[in-house]
Amino acid sequence: MTLRQRIEQEIRERGPIPFSRFMELCLYEPKLGYYSRNAEQFGKAGDFYTSSDVHAVFGRLLARQFEEMWRVLGSPAEITLVELGPGRGLFAQDVLAWSEKKFPTLFRALRVVLVETSPALRSRLQERFASVIAEGKVSVTENIDAANFGDNTIVFANEFFDALPVEVLDHRGELRIGFNAAHLAEQFVPPSPEVLEYVDRYGVLPESGERVEAPLAAQKYTTCIAGKLKRGFLIAIDYGYTRAELLAGRHRGTVTAFRQHTVSVSPYEAPGEQDITAHVNFTALRAAGEKAGLEYLALLTQAQFLMGIGEVNQFADAFEDCGSRQEQAKVALQLKHLVTPAGMGETFHVLLMARGVDRDAAMKMGGLRFA
Repeated sequence: MTLRQRIEQEIRERGPIPFSRFMELCLYEPKLGYYSRNAEQFGKAGDFYTSSDVHAVFGRLLARQFEEMWRVLGSPAEITLVELGPGRGLFAQDVLAWSEKKFPTLFRALRVVLVETSPALRSRLQERFASVIAEGKVSVTENIDAANFGDNTIVFANEFFDALPVEVLDHRGELRIGFNAAHLAEQFVPPSPEVLEYVDRYGVLPESGERVEAPLAAQKYTTCIAGKLKRGFLIAIDYGYTRAELLAGRHRGTVTAFRQHTVSVSPYEAPGEQDITAHVNFTALRAAGEKAGLEYLALLTQAQFLMGIGEVNQFADAFEDCGSRQEQAKVALQLKHLVTPAGMGETFHVLLMARGVDRDAAMKMGGLRFA
């Protein structure tokens, strides 16, 4: 059975389905969804890049930030790094390698939990980290409920929330996916009370010709993270917006499909063979975290965050292994992509929240230098 046939079967059995369900099937349906099938989605050969695909300096800089967080927490004998949606594991690999080299005391205390829903990617992670899994340094789990957070934890979510299913609303109502002459077709129903409450608090009502998203799954996931975080930090990095930007008329209708680094014509084309994302509402994420007991620290651009971390040693982490001027030039271009407005620097934002930490000490960390 193809994924399209699977979607059509569900529509026949249940009637038109919410866009969130369609997105969930397209991305996560076992063996058929985009993230579930055994395919190469990342890097040059795939459909998108993450910051870890650009250069190891991303993981190196975050290792430096994690070391500061560890010290803010009182340098405990054990600290857990929970990475949500680790993909191929490049980030965790870079963090472990750089911590072992530059921050050996942190490395001895560090335990990494990789939360990955895709069976194919979990298998690859288990292969990549086989030796450190055997040592108990790394573990791979299917979902956050099964993840052991420990007493001191850093939760890291890089381009994770943008891939969670969203509800879609326009002036005609809440979007449903049904059939029209054997083709997938859009229909609309009166919005649910939950969607209306979300839009009233964190979004805007769409005008004619506009669409907005209600990422209810992201809210629930943030609540779940907060419920498991006894003491430590949450770092969420993604492209997104605040409610103020929505009110100013920006970031409306952000659902986008990508295939081979190109924006696809439609999210309904080739189900399971293209990525589907929606920008992150950081105002809503912050509210969900605060409601569940987390303390808001800052919302910065990725440029502000990485520049603050790297300023202490003029980004020596990036250039340390360069053996020639040509290699230095190449790394400089890669670093530029991470921090400049033309690359990821201004498009991506970083939300930092915490529980049970000294706020004054936390605000002195490198990543918050330009908060």
